[in-house]
Amino acid sequence: MSENNAKKKMSFGEAWQKFGTIGIFVLLLVILAVIRPSSVFSASSVPQILKQSSVNILLALGEFFAILIAGIDLSVGSVAALTGLFTAKMMIVGVPVPLAILAGILIGTGFGFINGMLVNKTGLHPFIITLGTQSIFRGITLVLSNSRSVYGFPVSFTSLMSGSVVGIPIPVIIALIAAVILWFVTTKCKVGRNIYALGGNIDAAWYSGINVNLHRLIVFMISGTCAGLAGVVLLGRVGAAEPAAGTGFETYAIAASIIGGTSFMGGKGKIPGVVVGGLIIGLINYAMTALTLPSTYQQIVMGALIIIAVTIDTVVGRKS
Repeated sequence: MSENNAKKKMSFGEAWQKFGTIGIFVLLLVILAVIRPSSVFSASSVPQILKQSSVNILLALGEFFAILIAGIDLSVGSVAALTGLFTAKMMIVGVPVPLAILAGILIGTGFGFINGMLVNKTGLHPFIITLGTQSIFRGITLVLSNSRSVYGFPVSFTSLMSGSVVGIPIPVIIALIAAVILWFVTTKCKVGRNIYALGGNIDAAWYSGINVNLHRLIVFMISGTCAGLAGVVLLGRVGAAEPAAGTGFETYAIAASIIGGTSFMGGKGKIPGVVVGGLIIGLINYAMTALTLPSTYQQIVMGALIIIAVTIDTVVGRKS
């Protein structure tokens, strides 16, 4: 009996990996329920939280893959802004809305391709490459927009992005569809297993016959695609293509991924956890706005959450 009990006893590391993300989410809900429930838990606030979380979830899904291979993508916020700008300009000149949306997403894929190619060809760490492209993409956004907001696109687009299906906002449905597709890729497809192997041990992956450069390229293309989709959703939510849109959103994406259980050491993480992580970030942002706290405090909270989550992940990793 004692041996069975010992086997059944769950370590802190196992408990954190299984329930850590949900635990943070529940704890946050409890705290907000005590402090000011009327500002957060109402018929109007819940859809708004979900809409705000949809952008975080989409960016975090792309960031998840970059972190999964022990890398990072710091350009996701800039890619979202630039793809949103391109989508807005295409709609303004008369490109049909569905075609403009598709083109915007594919442009995001193209930016991801550029990131992946630069990482492969230079051999530099993705941190360096995406730090540079983050600045480049943001600069292009400012130049093309002349540092001014772009608006005036078709009402059909704003109506689509502000609509809902059985009470669920369209942006949330888009984020969930993307999450389901990527969950299928990571759990049911060979490419997903190879990406996990690449993050677990790149040398072992290479010796086992996995094309490292190809899969690294695929990872950044997925990240770019998710950022492009986030840019389109953000465009619909804001109602204009803002030159500064997505500024600092890479921090939200990283925080959502790490809080969602993705390991900075690579090779570990799951899509459902990232979705919950995106909801946590969206809930924090909305709650701090509802509590009329300055935006600077939001950045302090995000930074603290990243440090705490990575510290716990590191400690758990060493013990296991």
